[in-house]
Amino acid sequence: MKNVLVLLGIVICMVSASFTEVHAQIVDGAYKRTDISKKKPMPLPPLREADVMWSKKIWRIIDLREKMNQVMYFPTVETEGRNSLVNLLLKGIESGLLTAYDARTDDEFKVPLTYEQVKEAFGATTRTRRVRDLETGEFRDQVITAEIRGEEVKQFMVKEEWYFDKQTSTMNTRIIGICPIQEYYRDEDVNRQNVQRRQVFWVYYPEARDLLASNAVMNPNNIAQSMSYDDLFIKRKFNSYVVKQSNVYNNRAISQYLTGRDAMLESERIEQDIFNYEQDLWEY
Repeated sequence: MKNVLVLLGIVICMVSASFTEVHAQIVDGAYKRTDISKKKPMPLPPLREADVMWSKKIWRIIDLREKMNQVMYFPTVETEGRNSLVNLLLKGIESGLLTAYDARTDDEFKVPLTYEQVKEAFGATTRTRRVRDLETGEFRDQVITAEIRGEEVKQFMVKEEWYFDKQTSTMNTRIIGICPIQEYYRDEDVNRQNVQRRQVFWVYYPEARDLLASNAVMNPNNIAQSMSYDDLFIKRKFNSYVVKQSNVYNNRAISQYLTGRDAMLESERIEQDIFNYEQDLWEY
């Protein structure tokens, strides 16, 4: 009887191992794709202060509703190991891989936030409101627990510094930080007529590169040529517009002194000034 039980145990183990091996060989596609979860970001060339001949800080907006930028908005729920940019940042903050900084204070990464404080910044808090009971007609307290709605992030602000490196005679840029911008409606705005926007938190980009480099972004035209989020930012595979540049007036934004078409022209002028600075250094 003992020998029968031993033999039965061996058979079960063999069947289980065979099933595990077959399951491990399942490839969801025509070929086995490279796992980039261990991928490291491409090292940036060293930069000395003495080599920087000119520099300017720029703040720009990436609107996720633009077709080119939608790869950062979708998928709104994790799909095939891919996450939207805001959900990826939130996972990094929750796991302790990233530090979030208060966007209400400034954009200089001075005040760190906990994950619970990030939830509060999103408006995902537990609150009580008075509602009328439909059966009794009397008012009672109703507890509402809100959750983070990543799909409400429709824009990202990017803080970067453009500089001319006299050692290599090139104009380059380094991203300093990224900040999700949430669009929402107030509770009293039942008809949803007045959209509200708020900067939720800042993430220091050099700290986030390891996480961004190990997570893929879908190429909608060719899934065989996908890239990481870090590749997307380093290669400038996004569309954006300038909303602020470093200036003597407390780094005021364009919206503080121009509106409408004039603000758009000012944004284009700032971009053109950076281009002209480099071109004016050479003779043709």
